[in-house]
Amino acid sequence: ENCFVPISEIISVEETEVNKRQRNIGKWQKMTKLHAFTVYYVKKARNHRWRCNDVTFWCVDEHLCNQWIQALKELLEMQKSRPKQLLVYINPYGGKRQGKRIYEQKVAPLFSLASISTDVVITEHANHAKDNLFEVNIYKYDGVVCVGGDGMFSEVMHGLIGRIQKDSGIDQNNPKASLVQCNIRIGIIPAGSTDCICYSTVGISDPVTSALHIIVGDCQPLDVSSVHHNNTFLKYSVSLLGYGFYGDILKDSEKKRWMGPMRYDYSGFKTFLSHHYYEGTIAYQPAKHTLGSPRDKDSCRTGCYICKKSEQQLAEQHKDCRLKHEEGEEEWKVIKGKFLAINAVNMSCACPRSPKGLSPAAHLADGSADLILVRKCSRFDFLRYLVRHTNQDDQFDFPFVDVYRVKSYQFTSKLSEDNESNVMDIGKKRFGQFCRDHPACCCNIVNSTWNCDGETLDSSAIEVRVHCQLMKLFARGIEENCKDEAAYSQNSAEQLL
Repeated sequence: ENCFVPISEIISVEETEVNKRQRNIGKWQKMTKLHAFTVYYVKKARNHRWRCNDVTFWCVDEHLCNQWIQALKELLEMQKSRPKQLLVYINPYGGKRQGKRIYEQKVAPLFSLASISTDVVITEHANHAKDNLFEVNIYKYDGVVCVGGDGMFSEVMHGLIGRIQKDSGIDQNNPKASLVQCNIRIGIIPAGSTDCICYSTVGISDPVTSALHIIVGDCQPLDVSSVHHNNTFLKYSVSLLGYGFYGDILKDSEKKRWMGPMRYDYSGFKTFLSHHYYEGTIAYQPAKHTLGSPRDKDSCRTGCYICKKSEQQLAEQHKDCRLKHEEGEEEWKVIKGKFLAINAVNMSCACPRSPKGLSPAAHLADGSADLILVRKCSRFDFLRYLVRHTNQDDQFDFPFVDVYRVKSYQFTSKLSEDNESNVMDIGKKRFGQFCRDHPACCCNIVNSTWNCDGETLDSSAIEVRVHCQLMKLFARGIEENCKDEAAYSQNSAEQLL
């Protein structure tokens, strides 16, 4: 059986020594001198998993063998998107503390095979990678690789984007500043408790698959949201900004890190039983430049047409705004209410437990976020909503759930709105308020915490803006499932040309 392997998915070509055992096999046994070369290539398997496979070609003509090797190497040299030098940060403490082992055993040999040179930094404390990125010469590298979970990626992202803005003279504390695009790609080698970003951009959390995407030089633009409070920069977010339910889960789980990944299940169950809701006001600007809506069936996939078209329309919209000086007059919509959860996602946030994610039709690079408002409802109804994340039903098909595609939004909690009250009144609200709906629990929680890509933000009043394609990943988005993948993976002979 034959199959076609595109040059873009060949990892490397090497001259191969033909040992005595190989010479004595079958029709080659009479030949005294054999010449061979081995082609290492990407083998696609099920569920978006990639593996490194190889095939060896033999011939008796040394000149012909060298011609093939030279021709294939020249074709590989023409793949200009491939990295040659990478800066690698390894978090040895994340997840199950397997980051260093995963890199050394599964990733480093592949980088070596592809002739990629690396500078490796083992992080020793929180923000080590972020601080280091402000000191090193990042421009000599073709990309930055982080080995760890979503927290490690967030640290590298903040360091890289922050460094680019600093070098460009951009004030990150200005919420209306136009940020400079970061063209240095980030690669994610999943080795943490949660690998949501990797799963949502590659389709699987697998170190070898991610390493191969880096080697072949894939490039996936990614929207980034900037979060501000009172003209002060707080955080960047690429996946989830969650207030209420997901914020409470994170805050409680941070106290139980000794439990490992199980802490999320425990804290989630505990938070569900508490059933807290929070009052506040959300204002947002609709993303009029985007195609489709959060409730359509157009999932973001490799080469997404919606992302490309939305980028073009957003650029035209910004050009018109500059010409007409009407940026301050753009439409804002305001919603007040009591919410169990306020979630804003820049991507689907899919993971193994929730294959569709929080917003199945969210796009990676269309310059918008999907704002999901879950209003106060019964525990049973909220459970129905949560269960929808694990099946194929429309999770927005509830009267207490609203979803909007936005380009910026602001949130202010009820307590922040009442700031004009004197200190004594605020003290009573903070420490003396009993829950009217659940007097038995004696809860005194007035504000929730923001869950920003798995990190806590205590500011209840925030201003968020989506920056279209601010950064790039070594990924290509989730590929469409191919019926031929199974047959592709079983082929034993490869046809190069």
